[in-house]
Amino acid sequence: MTQDRFEIRPVRHADYGQWRPLWDGYNAFYGRSGATSLPEEITQGTWERFFDAAEPVHALVAEEEGRVVGLVHYLYHRSTTRPRDVCYLQDLFTAPRSRALGVGRLLIHTVYAAAQAAGCTRVYWQTQVTNQPGRALYDKVAQHHGFIVYSHDLT
Repeated sequence: MTQDRFEIRPVRHADYGQWRPLWDGYNAFYGRSGATSLPEEITQGTWERFFDAAEPVHALVAEEEGRVVGLVHYLYHRSTTRPRDVCYLQDLFTAPRSRALGVGRLLIHTVYAAAQAAGCTRVYWQTQVTNQPGRALYDKVAQHHGFIVYSHDLT
């Protein structure tokens, strides 16, 4: 998908050097940097999943004039409340210099199209309540249903 100056396309192996700073920025936004950084093997495993056809995890990037300026990662899975798969948009990040230019919206809409083509009936995601810039966009492209997310890490 292309809109004016941005091309949205599947990630390529050659994108790693430009994808990685965005991935690190995304993780830092959510408090995963320095002493709390993801272990390198998680980042490398995540990267390799994008190129494994047996994996349900997918990655797209936004490119502008040869520069990767945004990323989105998503996966398909079954649901107990729907007869067909749903799509979880797990990670979305835009380079600071490219924000407010429509990159995030383009990435989300491209995931919508991919999920629909894959037969999914819903795309959903979560964000922190404090992510005001993200939520300003999300409120325009999706519906907030008021759910609160709980989690418990298993070791």
